[in-house]
Amino acid sequence: MMSGNAPKFERLDQIRSYIERERKVTVSEIAEQFGISGATVRRTMGELAERGEISRFRGGAIALKHYARELPALERETDQGEAKQRIGKAAAELVHDGETVFLGSGTTALEVARNLTERKDLTVLTNSLLVIQALLDAPDVAVIALGGQLRRSELSFIGYVVEQALQEMRATKVIMGIRAIHPEQGLMNDYLPETVTDRAILKMGGQVLIVADHTKCMRVAPAFVAPVTEMDTLITDTLAPDQFVSTLTARNINVIRV
Repeated sequence: MMSGNAPKFERLDQIRSYIERERKVTVSEIAEQFGISGATVRRTMGELAERGEISRFRGGAIALKHYARELPALERETDQGEAKQRIGKAAAELVHDGETVFLGSGTTALEVARNLTERKDLTVLTNSLLVIQALLDAPDVAVIALGGQLRRSELSFIGYVVEQALQEMRATKVIMGIRAIHPEQGLMNDYLPETVTDRAILKMGGQVLIVADHTKCMRVAPAFVAPVTEMDTLITDTLAPDQFVSTLTARNINVIRV
């Protein structure tokens, strides 16, 4: 236990180390752990955030060292490229002629789209310019584009206009990527303005398929999207940790490793 009168540098170091170890903590957890007031915790968190060592959210903080900010979509297309191609193909195999599916943004969802060009009587809803481009020449795939505020780095649309449109749409399957997946912390991304859009996507109905390579597993990112139980199926690669997979399976989540 640390006294509230401990030197400032000691308090900063101890709380920073605790956050790095736990990855994601609340103000009340730190206050109880160190025997200090919530006001002291919040001041300390504010200083650590100013130094770029943590990221704050309402009521707590997350350690920045446990995730790297995502590169623009076109720059990361080759990152884990072979795994993404296998994941995209496996996800596409779960899509049948005549269905209506939603495809989210990101390079893994793009790989799904590339494997859907031969489908018949398929309707694809999407907020991704990359997905739209991939399906331009697919003669039997109807594409419904959901426009809104352009997120240039992701080549996707987010925000109020998209979210309103999503309320009027329904899909038999929702297929989307995610930045981080942790059995306890949930589905997360690292761009706060996109979080509300992601939540609206998850409410479209039908099965939720998350496509994510192993580098997203057991990761933590600042913006909580939903509990892991919101997804019906996770399609990942063979390097996804066994314990991670077992934990999800125990929660009735279908995990496909390819």
